[in-house]
Amino acid sequence: MDFEQARFNMIEQQVRPWDVLAPDVLDLLGAVRREDFVPAAYRNLAFTDMEIPLPCGELMLAPRVEARLLQELALRKHESVLEIGTGSGFVAALLGHSAAQVTTVEIHPELAEAAQARLRHAGVLNATVRCLDASRELPGGEFDAILLSGSVAQIPDALVARLKVGGRLCAIVGDAPMMRAQRLTRIGASDSKVVDLFDTVAPRLHGFAETPRFRF
Repeated sequence: MDFEQARFNMIEQQVRPWDVLAPDVLDLLGAVRREDFVPAAYRNLAFTDMEIPLPCGELMLAPRVEARLLQELALRKHESVLEIGTGSGFVAALLGHSAAQVTTVEIHPELAEAAQARLRHAGVLNATVRCLDASRELPGGEFDAILLSGSVAQIPDALVARLKVGGRLCAIVGDAPMMRAQRLTRIGASDSKVVDLFDTVAPRLHGFAETPRFRF
C-alpha cells in the first residue's frame, strides 16, 4: 500500500472538505504517521473515513473529526493540554506537536500502555499517558486547553474548573443520533461561553453522567 498517497488523499478528500484549512493542522496530518497508531490488523485502513476498532471495545475517531477538533482548539506552542480518552495515542501525538505539554488520560491499562509506547516510538516526548477514570479523578493543575476524544451527554463542570481563564475545551456533546461538537471558552472565574461547531456522532467516554431519561 502507498501510505503517502493514502495520506495525501485523506487530507485532500476528507479533511479539507470538512473546513479544516489551518496550515499548521494540515502540515501535522501530513507529517505524523497515523498508520503507526492503528492496530496492525487495520493498518491498511488508517486513512479511511471511518472509526477504527481498538482493543477493549474502543474506537479511533475518523480522521476528519480528529482534525476539526484540533483546529478548533487553536493551540499555541507554549500551552498545556489535557486530553480525555487517549485511545491509540494519535491525537495525543498531534497535540504534542502543537503545544508545550500534553497530559492524556485513558481508562484502560492496555490502551494506556500501548499509546505511551507509540508516542515514544514517534518521538513525542512531551505527552504523558495517565491511566485514570477521568469521571472520578483528574491529573492535578490547570490547563490552557482540554480535548475530549469521545462524547459526553454534557460538558462536565469538573473539567471546566480545570481550565485557565481564557482556556478552551472541545467536546462532542449530546445523545445519538443528535450530537454536536462544541467549544467552551472560560472567560472568567465563573463564566464561560459555548459555541456550537458541527454535528457528528462519537463513541461515549466512560463514567460521565448520562442524560436523565423521562419515565411515564
